Amino acid sequence: MKVLGVLPFARKLISNAVQQGNIVIDGTTGNGHDTLYLANLVGELGHVYGFDIQEAAINKTKQRLTEHNCLSGVTLFQKGHEMVKTVIPEKHHGEIACAIFNLGYLPGGNKEIVTIPETTIKAISDIFSMLKKEGIIVLVVYHGHNEGKKEKDELLHFVSNMDQTKAHVLTYQFLNQKNDPPFIIAIEKR
Repeated sequence: MKVLGVLPFARKLISNAVQQGNIVIDGTTGNGHDTLYLANLVGELGHVYGFDIQEAAINKTKQRLTEHNCLSGVTLFQKGHEMVKTVIPEKHHGEIACAIFNLGYLPGGNKEIVTIPETTIKAISDIFSMLKKEGIIVLVVYHGHNEGKKEKDELLHFVSNMDQTKAHVLTYQFLNQKNDPPFIIAIEKR
């Protein structure tokens, strides 16, 4: 057995949950890597909703999708992920197969602009209510900065207290790596 790194493991979880034609969410589009991955998984019959508060992230994501001819099946919002329930059409509530978040700051961007626990937890709660049965939320938690440590602690408290009859929650992490390695929290709707 080969141990997967955090990002390959996140993609494995996503690929197990997502099929052609599904509706999915990228809660932090960043540089567009996950948005493109999701767009390829759902294909022409599916749809990706992507969120990021930074114009630079939305522009990079749009450029990446255009280069790969995948923009038509994606709707990008320059809004915080806590807005998911208000902007995703109600017809898709209860149909979301997957959501992914890379928490922290935009790689190569302003490190002062970070995800925060209040909005992330609201987004998780709202998306969880919109997931279909066996839908999954994958959180890649980067906590090597002060705000990231706070977000990590509040997230772990929140997900540890989710009702086990409604959700399976797991973490995937390397315990022997230095410098606050990122880890995954995965939430599956039962």
